Amino acid sequence: MLQISYLRDHTEVAMQRLAIKNFTDTGLIQQIIDTDTERRKIQAELDALLAHQNRIAKQVGELMRAGNKAEAEDLKNKSTAMKQSVAELHDKLAAAEREMESLLVKIPNTPSPKVPAGKSAEDNKEVHRNSVPVPELGKKAKPHWELAEQYDIIDFELGNKISGAGFPVYKGKGARLQRALINFFLDKATAAGYKEVQPPVVINEDSGFGTGQLPDKEGQMYHVTADNLYLVPTAEVPVTNFYRDVILKHAELPVKLTAYTPCFRREAGSYGKDVRGLNRLHQFDKVEIVQIEHPDKSYETLEVMKDYVASLIDALELPFRIVMLCGGDMSFASALTYDFEVWSGAQHRWLEVSSVSNFETFQSNRMKLRYRDEKNKTHLAHTLNGSALALPRIVAALLENNQTEKGIRIPKALVPYTGFEMMD
Repeated sequence: MLQISYLRDHTEVAMQRLAIKNFTDTGLIQQIIDTDTERRKIQAELDALLAHQNRIAKQVGELMRAGNKAEAEDLKNKSTAMKQSVAELHDKLAAAEREMESLLVKIPNTPSPKVPAGKSAEDNKEVHRNSVPVPELGKKAKPHWELAEQYDIIDFELGNKISGAGFPVYKGKGARLQRALINFFLDKATAAGYKEVQPPVVINEDSGFGTGQLPDKEGQMYHVTADNLYLVPTAEVPVTNFYRDVILKHAELPVKLTAYTPCFRREAGSYGKDVRGLNRLHQFDKVEIVQIEHPDKSYETLEVMKDYVASLIDALELPFRIVMLCGGDMSFASALTYDFEVWSGAQHRWLEVSSVSNFETFQSNRMKLRYRDEKNKTHLAHTLNGSALALPRIVAALLENNQTEKGIRIPKALVPYTGFEMMD
């Protein structure tokens, strides 16, 4: 959530940056500023009335000590009459604050000045491509869903029987590959200085609001209606919310956490060939990295996180590219996002496997996540997160790119985790 002070003091700049995300509702911005003006007016009235009450209370004490009881009682009666006005102003102030927040949550985060303009993925900017060559598999190459059936490692029909489409069952070496990737990613993260945590996989509304999933994406989350809880769409949500309503010491920054969780997404409206097999699931496994950082260092940290995720995909010997998302392809909460895409050898297209994002103060303002500087002043921290990595499309690319006549080759980095070199 943007800070109202930023919108008031930098209205034109905010509108210019928001236009990069194709947000041009100037009327809503003005409505927020007008509501804040009214809120400030009510606050000033309330403060003046409370100050007047305090002066009367002081005068009453002085009169009582001087023995002027009648005059003191008269002032006490005036103070009592003011209480109704104070209560009414408190109610008006609370209503104005609720109205302002209800408007503020409709405004997306302003993108970084680095973000390119554009309306869709076609306008994203490629910033890196690794040196692993795109495999030449020939016409006999099979997509991963056919390989999964051939080697009996993923059963899509069984998952459909149990839960529905988008909930596959991993079997035998397919299940071991899942576990191997999770452990590999966690070991790499802890070696890079991230503290491993194991969060709940259900969240409450406050947590969903804190990281920006609510009220923007409730239709994409699974809702446990009886308890008003949501299944996590990513470990980012519970892990970042560890620090909701927390004031960190300056020396505690950066906070670096990693977590494995299953992730749940309804993916409403998804259909067609691009969602076949592992390309788009309702439940999938992912290792997440989260950092809470000083504002002066967050973009340097974003680059470090980007390079870290790149090192994981390099270790898996997969061809990949990194793109900086344009304004029209960014999430509601992000200020700058890098997407990682691996090459799918049999599908002949790029598959997104990770996003690494800086949210600046957008999430921390919602969560009241702050740090205290050396002068004992509090400031909003910056939050960052990244997939390191999401498994489904990594598995799809590993199966497709490494298929041979003898079976599916396992990258060397994973062999100590799988216990086998080939799926056959």
